[in-house]
Order: sequence, then structure tokens, then C-alpha cells
Amino acid sequence: MIDHSDRLASHKEGTFPGVGGLDLYYQSWHPEGKVRAILAISHGLGAHSDRYNNVIQHLIPKQYAVYALDLRGHGRSPGQRGYISAWSEFREDLGAFLELIQTQNPGCPIFILGHSLGGVIVLDYILRYPQQASLLQGAIAIAPTLGKVGVSPIRVLLGKMLSRVWPRFTLNTGIDISAGSRDPQVLAAYAQDTLRHTRATARLATEFFATVDWINAHAADWQLPLLILHGGADRVALPAGSDIFYQRVNYTDKLRIEYPGAYHELQSDINYREVLADLEDWLERHLPSGVVQSRRGSGELEFPSS
Repeated sequence: MIDHSDRLASHKEGTFPGVGGLDLYYQSWHPEGKVRAILAISHGLGAHSDRYNNVIQHLIPKQYAVYALDLRGHGRSPGQRGYISAWSEFREDLGAFLELIQTQNPGCPIFILGHSLGGVIVLDYILRYPQQASLLQGAIAIAPTLGKVGVSPIRVLLGKMLSRVWPRFTLNTGIDISAGSRDPQVLAAYAQDTLRHTRATARLATEFFATVDWINAHAADWQLPLLILHGGADRVALPAGSDIFYQRVNYTDKLRIEYPGAYHELQSDINYREVLADLEDWLERHLPSGVVQSRRGSGELEFPSS
């Protein structure tokens, strides 16, 4: 769970209207003083916005604000667990979330990060809406599920068969919790997490696989700075999937880092400090030219003289 006692950040919670008027939950953390940039986070299947404490603790002292939402059917947001009627719901919800952030922070640079299923949502949104995406500074996909996934082929087949006749049919994903992290304390926290779920519906399965196919087919259209981080020993989202997508992206400003032996929840694995250092380095290099390193301890932005 998130430690909200950190004096470096002010924590806020709220809701915003998603597709169909569903009030989706989000939370944000703002550093004291001026914000240099914002990182918006879209979580993975069965997860929620509380799962990124290490990212928040690392970036807040660097004068970044962080926003994270709970997807529909996840965390504190309403909706049947693990259900969508169409993938466009995820896509449009993300668009509404980004609009909310832009409204609350006019003119502030925004980066978008998607983890696992959230990575697929982010990549799809950017490819579908290149004009809106051009307002972003860049995109980060951590362990995106773009290829083979650690779900039984029988479960996948059953989901595809039932999607049309019983779209809300729910199965346990069967994903091994120990595949998340090599840190036993992290795994123990996951097991006690009452907001976490392991459900996926038949309709979500078919929408997911169709979206992954579409993303891979349109990878050459990518036009935004891109960072992909993946664990070499990820059994949930096999790393070959993100590598294939990465190779198909023709845009020159792209970087993919694979961490040997690392698991699916890179932000909470035993090498998370290395991962967050790489993330910070990439963010720093992609800030607008008018935003440079803030004065140590002042929290003030420095702009070049005109």
C-alpha cells in the first residue's frame, strides 16, 4: 500500500467520468514547489493505483507529480471485476484521464506509463489517437503483454468461445502470484491486498487479443518517444512480445531495456532501484528544452534566459 505520510508529497483522491458516465477513481501525488513534469500511470490486470509506491517515492523528490487511475472493474473503480464490453472503453477512459490531468495542470509536460495490460492500453491509445498523443512528452511501457502470456491455452480458448454467447463469464486467470517479483515481502503484500483480483471475463479476453494483434500490425505508425522496460525472466508477459513490437517501430527515438532474471512487476522486483534510475534518466532526457534541472532544494523551475 502507498505510504501517504511522506511530507514531500501532497496526496489527493477523486473520481472522473469514464465511458458511459462510470465514475472512475484516481489519485495523485504532488511535490512541494513547482512541478517539472507529470507521470500518469495505467496499471495491469487485477491491479490498482496503489501499486506504484516505489515509483512515487523516487520521482516526487525530483519534482515530478504522479497520477494513477483504477481501471473500470479494478481497485476502487466500479464495474464488474475484469469486464469490459469493448476495448474502446479502456481507450476512452484513458483519454478522459489525460484530459483531467491537462485541465488540472495546464501547460505541464505529461508522460504516460502503462504496466502489463496498462501498457497495451497506452500503446493502443497512442496509435489510435496520434494527434492527442502528440501532446504527450513520451510513453513508457513496463512489461507490456504484447506476445505470449502466462495464461493456460485452455483458459484462453474457453474465453474466446464464450465471448459472444456469455461475455460476462468469469475465470480466474491462473497467473502464479510468485511470477510478480523475486522479493518475498512484495509477494506477501500482494497476497494480503484486498483490492487486488485475479478475474478476467470472456469478453475481455477476446478484446485483449484483438487489440494486441492490431497494435502489432500498426507498430510502424508509432510517432512518439518510447521506452520499453521488460524483465528477462517475465513469465506473465513473455519479453519476446515487446521485443517484436519494438523492432517494428520505425520511430528513431526509442529504447528498450531488458533486465536479465527480472520478473513481471519491475517496479517492485529486487532490482527496482536500477529500473527506476533508468526511468528517471529517460524522463530527464525527454523533458522540454525549457525545463531543466531544478535548483537543489529550491523546488523552483529554471528557464533559459530569452
